[in-house]
Amino acid sequence: MDNVKTERTKGEKEPKTANRSEKESGLKSIRELPYERFLRFGAENLTEAELLAIIIRTGTKNKSALQLAEEVLQLARYPKEGLLGLYDVTVNQLQSISGIGEVKAVKLKCLAELSMRMSMARAREGLSFSSSGQVAAYFMEMLRHRDTECVVLVCLDAKGQMICERKLSEGSVNMSLISPREIFLAALECRAVNILLVHNHPSGDPTPSSADREITCNVKEAGDSMGIPLLDHIVIGDNRYVSFKEAGLL
Repeated sequence: MDNVKTERTKGEKEPKTANRSEKESGLKSIRELPYERFLRFGAENLTEAELLAIIIRTGTKNKSALQLAEEVLQLARYPKEGLLGLYDVTVNQLQSISGIGEVKAVKLKCLAELSMRMSMARAREGLSFSSSGQVAAYFMEMLRHRDTECVVLVCLDAKGQMICERKLSEGSVNMSLISPREIFLAALECRAVNILLVHNHPSGDPTPSSADREITCNVKEAGDSMGIPLLDHIVIGDNRYVSFKEAGLL
């Protein structure tokens, strides 16, 4: 009887030990923070939420940094979801999440801006600015989802390589509010040899307006007289573009 009792006691204790081990293993997994996972597995093996959680760094009493990161990702809407949509999420929208204050919101917006600039820098490598299609593709993601009109001046050197891109305006009703004087002051400052103009139509239709045609004509004439030719004016729509050069309008 004693032997049986001893066996039963041991039998009863074994499952308890196993359960405790499972719980400890589960707790260890829960406690493993995104930062620790980064050190163990590298950034490429982390989810988008885990990467954001490292930037957010701290959570609140009721939410972990990972949970905050998941809420941030949920703010992005179709067609740009997840990290791609973070660029279009505003600081105010980020601060609407409990646990995301001004400092965290600004950090996240800076992260989005850096990501876009890195992407554009990679796209710029080997980019031919004599190809309207390549130039349009380069600016497409930056401009096609904007709710306001944005005008960009591209300054080129003698070899056709970009010296700089300068945002001339954002939120203008139309191109007529941009003067040739403003354009060439910026071009001279950058020591441009040639220039390109790029702007978007928030409606998604890239068909040039009468104001687009007028300012293009004025800039071309001014550029020819100053020795800084306007090579093209590209209007960006929603996954579409119109090149004044390709359309024979320049």
